[in-house]
Amino acid sequence: MKRNRITKDKTKKFLFYPVNTHKDKVKVIRTCLEFLVIIFTVWMVCRSLIVYQTYEPYDQSDPKIVSGKDHGFIALSYFGVARSGTDSLIALSRLEEELTTLKKLGYVTITQEDIEAYYREGKPLPDKALFLFFEDGRSDTMLFTEKLLEKLNYKASILTYAEKFENDDGKFVSPEQLKELERQGYWELGTNGYRLSYINTYDRYHRFLGELESREFVEINQYIDRDYNHYLMDYIRDKDFVPTESTQEMSKRITKDYDLMESIYTKKIGYVPKLYCLMHSNTGRYGNNESVSEVNSENLEGLFTMNVNREGYSLNNKKSSIYDLTRLEPQPWWYTNHLLMRIKDDLPKADKKNIQFVHGDKKGYSKWNIKKGAAEFKGNLIALTSESESTGRMTLKNTKAKNVKVSCRLLGNKIGRQTIYLRTSKNLDQYISVSLENNILYVRQKNADGQDVLLRQDMYKLHDKNPISIPEDDQDAYVAELKVRGKFSKNNTIAGLYDLKAFEASRKKVESVADGADEYIPEIQISDPGDVKIEMTLQGDQLTLKADGIVLAHDRKVAIQKSGGIALESAFGGFMKSQRNIADDVYDAAFQDLSIQTPDHRLIYDYTYHGFSFAAHRIGIVWNDVVNWFIDNF
Repeated sequence: MKRNRITKDKTKKFLFYPVNTHKDKVKVIRTCLEFLVIIFTVWMVCRSLIVYQTYEPYDQSDPKIVSGKDHGFIALSYFGVARSGTDSLIALSRLEEELTTLKKLGYVTITQEDIEAYYREGKPLPDKALFLFFEDGRSDTMLFTEKLLEKLNYKASILTYAEKFENDDGKFVSPEQLKELERQGYWELGTNGYRLSYINTYDRYHRFLGELESREFVEINQYIDRDYNHYLMDYIRDKDFVPTESTQEMSKRITKDYDLMESIYTKKIGYVPKLYCLMHSNTGRYGNNESVSEVNSENLEGLFTMNVNREGYSLNNKKSSIYDLTRLEPQPWWYTNHLLMRIKDDLPKADKKNIQFVHGDKKGYSKWNIKKGAAEFKGNLIALTSESESTGRMTLKNTKAKNVKVSCRLLGNKIGRQTIYLRTSKNLDQYISVSLENNILYVRQKNADGQDVLLRQDMYKLHDKNPISIPEDDQDAYVAELKVRGKFSKNNTIAGLYDLKAFEASRKKVESVADGADEYIPEIQISDPGDVKIEMTLQGDQLTLKADGIVLAHDRKVAIQKSGGIALESAFGGFMKSQRNIADDVYDAAFQDLSIQTPDHRLIYDYTYHGFSFAAHRIGIVWNDVVNWFIDNF
């Protein structure tokens, strides 16, 4: 008993945990460190999301801000914001780069009241006026953007759908949150309407789908091209495109949406927002035919103070109508210079000089001559932005080389062209080039005798190991459409019938590629990201090329054997068909981990991570993943 008491007296405790051995001490220390990491992470997350200040309007009496001259204003609209970004939601870091750049260029945000006074009373706006808004009313947009607005002292409008208030959808900002946003001063309210839904819809096989609500459309939009319309833009039609409603019925249907919108906003918010953004953009006036346009005109001009009616251009001025405003929608894959290039294109000639492109890493930038377009160097990536419907080009300073080994990942989107030139003459009348153009890889050579294509490889086919036929894709589309109809049916009986039809359709035997049917090759979309690893060696009169680790050329003979320069190029890829209503004439080539050396490993140029920069990059990725986890789970 005495011996047991002595043992008991020697036992130490950390809170309620006994500490007897070295292993126990290690556990305690590790637990403390983990606890501190969690506390620090939570503190950092809260610090990055919680707003403490209120918006301060710009000084209207400052002649450096408001000179009295009319420069109009630019309008930028973002669909939504996510911390890491998606193909439709801009990453918070990219948004911050863009808005911070505009802030440095002197742009100040204006309010809906400023716009109203500009058009109604002729009140001058700031010389560099930015009207900023975010559509679709997403909660993540509000969560991630508000702190950035505070940092820049920027004000924005958030647009919502009235229907979301009725459905109490947590993905979208609630009326209570909107009221709080208004109180803090960084936000104003606007609306995209009552709801987002679609009519007169066909899939890519010309199968008539009729009306789809937004959730149905999202689930099967991979099978839909551009053959559809928005609810307020047209008559409801049958499969032969004949109207199934009279003009009176159409008018009543459209007016009902405005009435519901007015009722819900008045009930939930206390008033109807001044700002309306009619869905969708770039129609005739307010619709696809005169009768529909007239009904929209009567409703929206009676209910709202202003309407954003178009997309694709950023500049509004006195020549514009307050009910026919235009906005530019920056896309998630744009680099900052892409946005600046688009804005510069829209500005009057005298104001274009106000746009100064970003360069990023000065050391990286200093090694190149920018011949055309704009270039940004960041981390291990070079983003080369083309001019509108043209190219961007830069050449490596003080470099002439003959035998080279090039390694690089081409990360620009699939629609467009990104090129590496080797053995070039000053005016590019001689070269050997590797180019990724609308997802097709080319190797070309050019000299006084003309240009030859040494290699052509469709990158989709290179990686398409299990091709499906057009009949198989048609079947997949039909089955998916039936399943969606079942999923969103009003009762279980109808849902069951659709599910049965889907099962029967999926069991039907159709021709495969092996049976002789044509392969289905999807059309490239403007948002499709590219990622091709290039490894190319030029040695004397021989060329070797690998793409994504696959040998495409080995000791291929080339005619150009003189030493020459090294150049990079980006080029607009043309207005190709796209499911999304986007027309963009500027292109960003993206060269990641570009390394150029001689075959015996003598370095010519290197823009990759090394040593501390590589470690810092990896730590940054891990930290970002940790923060994302906390945000997603808490």
